Amino acid sequence: MGSTTLRRLAVALAAATFLLSATSCTSDDAAADSDAASGGEAAPTYLALGDSVPFGYRGGATEDFPDAENFVGYPELVAEELGFDLLNASCPGETSGSFQDATAQSNGCENTLNGPDGYRTAYPLHVEYDGADQSQLDYAKQALKDGDVDLVTLQIGANDAFLCQQTTASGCSTAEDLQQVGQTVQDNLDQILLGLRNDAGYNGQIVVVTYYALNYSDPTGLAIQALDNGIAQIAGRYAADIADGYAAFKPAADAAGGDSVAAGLVLPNDVHPTDKGQQLLADAVTAVVDD
Repeated sequence: MGSTTLRRLAVALAAATFLLSATSCTSDDAAADSDAASGGEAAPTYLALGDSVPFGYRGGATEDFPDAENFVGYPELVAEELGFDLLNASCPGETSGSFQDATAQSNGCENTLNGPDGYRTAYPLHVEYDGADQSQLDYAKQALKDGDVDLVTLQIGANDAFLCQQTTASGCSTAEDLQQVGQTVQDNLDQILLGLRNDAGYNGQIVVVTYYALNYSDPTGLAIQALDNGIAQIAGRYAADIADGYAAFKPAADAAGGDSVAAGLVLPNDVHPTDKGQQLLADAVTAVVDD
């Protein structure tokens, strides 16, 4: 995508989130290595959920797509620092709707607006789902029921706004469109957390990771901050903690005139974090993980 399109998407996301706040090595190998290092005692398990940010996706890295180990997001960094076995079930292009229903419209995970195939149908994820019809939420609930999971992180919602930008006549710029996508994210996030807590019976720590701003010197940055406040309110209903992605990027971005790309935190002509940005998100997660 070109920088102009990305800018429009960022504006759409920021506006949508403002309205929302007012009314988003394989696990077996890792486990074996961890068990060996600890003398046979199983390490704690960490389940990471969400979209392309926790996946570690880089839009231009098509030659890396056939091997998921080429992608390192903040979950891998958190797991390494804390000594956790990682199940990173995130998927590039996941929406809050497709997270719950694999047949729902995604922004490139299960499907795209142009066809029935998405990233997940063509390339491997960090974990293997039971089948094409298993949603990320169903995978998560099964993992929580089957294993002793000590930590869950969740980051979801940005792709809903990107879909709105592509599918509405206004380009997701009218108050009605923006309010609709904001309400959709809010309702779906509520159902996702309800599923993890009630359906899966998970009483451990959940950390909801919020989105950073591409530019902190314009109104879109303030709107993203408003989204973070809205997400925090929903997370609180389910005793989930917040890893503040907005605050994590802000000091370095401010030093670069507010621009997260110029600060080296976001890839040029992209919306995804650099290695430096992923490390800051990892630091935000570890800062709130229970001792």
